[in-house]
Parts: sequence; C-alpha cells; structure tokens
Amino acid sequence: MSEAASSGPSFKLVLVGDGGTGKTTFVKRHLTGEFEKKYIATQGVEVHPLDFHTNYGKITFDVWDTAGQEKFGGLRDGYYINGQCGIIMFDVTSRITYKSVPNWHRDLVRVCENIPVVLCGNKVDVKERKVKAKAITFHRKKNLQYYDISAKSNYNFEKPFLWLARKLAGNASLEFVASPALAPPEVTVDNELMAKYQQEMEQATALPLPDEDDADL
Repeated sequence: MSEAASSGPSFKLVLVGDGGTGKTTFVKRHLTGEFEKKYIATQGVEVHPLDFHTNYGKITFDVWDTAGQEKFGGLRDGYYINGQCGIIMFDVTSRITYKSVPNWHRDLVRVCENIPVVLCGNKVDVKERKVKAKAITFHRKKNLQYYDISAKSNYNFEKPFLWLARKLAGNASLEFVASPALAPPEVTVDNELMAKYQQEMEQATALPLPDEDDADL
C-alpha cells in the first residue's frame, strides 16, 4: 500500500435492506472494494473499502455488508454504531422488500441520527417491475435521496456514492473525476426504458404525498 493509496477520508457506510435485494451483488461490482474486503468475525460482516477519486482528492466508503444476517430478523446495534452514512436497498420486482423500508430506516436512525441516507430500488433491469415510481414515496417523507439502480448492469452505480460524498463533504460541487473499476455488466439495461423510469420518478415527485402510511412511519 503506497501512502497515496491510503490517504483521504474514509466513512463507514451502513448497507441495509431485506435479504435477496442485491446488496452483496452491488458492493461486489467495485473490484478494488471486493479485492480489499475484510471480514469482521465479531460482527459477522464483510467490509468493502470502496474508493472514489474526486476533484477534492480520494474518498473511501467502508461499506458494511450484512453477509446474510438480516435473514435472522434484523441486525445487531454493532452493525450500525459509528455509521456515517447509509444505503437502504429494496428490489423493484418485490413489493414486500419496499414495505420493509420503513423498518430498516427506523433501525438505522435509532442508532445513527441525522446521517445522510440514500434509498435504492435495485433490479430495474428486470422487465417485470412491480414497485412503480408513484409508489416510491418514503424518501420524500424522510428527506432521503432516491435512485433506481441495477447492480448487475452497473446502472447508476456511482449515483448513491456521489450524493453521499457531497453531503459528507458539505460540498455540492464535488465530482468524481475517474470511474472506479467495476465488474463487467452481467446484463444490459434498456436505455429508453431507463429514461422513461427517470421521467416517471420526476413526475411522481410533483404529486402530493399519500397520508395512509403516516401512522406507522
């Protein structure tokens, strides 16, 4: 490890969401993060250090991946402690994974108050999308950022990290100046469809928020 490689701030990023939403696939797209990952036996988690090069120098997200523990009903507080930012992931082909988002958010903010959080709807490459743009409202209620992503195709891979980096740096002019080394796409997305989804998300933000869920959020 050269000194240059180890310099720059690093931030603990807590990645949560139901099992099967593609969290591990997502972090493993970043090849250096996969190569340099470390296993923390006491927590039963893998930590992937994902480096991004910005116009203000290097920034590293130490992404904590659950290693499947969420299947046993939630995660221990140790997973969240000292988390500085978060990504909550659901699967746009599975409504139940979106219904779990408020629970993941509640667990996250109970331990990590006031951290920047991105909500990601994964698997937009799959033709049978079940969770449509107008149904995705939770981020608006809680002031989170939202992105459609497709881990297997690398679609929007950098978007959550760029948004978080800008929030953490307190600098809206921060940009990534070099693309990270990503695994080759396993699937390709339909660009026209992605543009349509983007338009639908933008239109949905103009709609009034539904209030039927407010009692349990």
